[in-house]
Amino acid sequence: MTRILVGLDGSAPGERALAHGKMLASLIGDCELILVYVIEWSPYEFHTPQELDERHKRREEELAQAHAHILEPARKATEAEGFKVETVVRHGDPVSILEELAVARGAAQIVIGRTGHRGMRERLFGGVSGKLIATASVPVTIIPETGADQ
Repeated sequence: MTRILVGLDGSAPGERALAHGKMLASLIGDCELILVYVIEWSPYEFHTPQELDERHKRREEELAQAHAHILEPARKATEAEGFKVETVVRHGDPVSILEELAVARGAAQIVIGRTGHRGMRERLFGGVSGKLIATASVPVTIIPETGADQ
């Protein structure tokens, strides 16, 4: 079975990434879509024990919210269309997590949406899409922020 990993973030480009993933899955036939939501989380921040406890509680709440509000509705709608679906929500660096999951699940491709929020940090260090293209071991498809029909 072919697997396509689709990165979701609740944005319109993320929705278009899912639509593109479904189109590819339809063409392939025996295909599973792995829907992934990554909550950016830096392990390099230093905190007091109390802050770490609060951070853990926030992390658990964020995981539950991402699953309930982003992944679960996408999973239900995608399965209703007849697709095989797995969902994953994680905290961490999006580039590393998407790559690690693609390798671990044997994904043939990663599909993500590109958002237009380009602040100074992204201009200097690159965004998720640029870093993923540069480091991924599987093909990556980037869906633009706006579609041709807009």
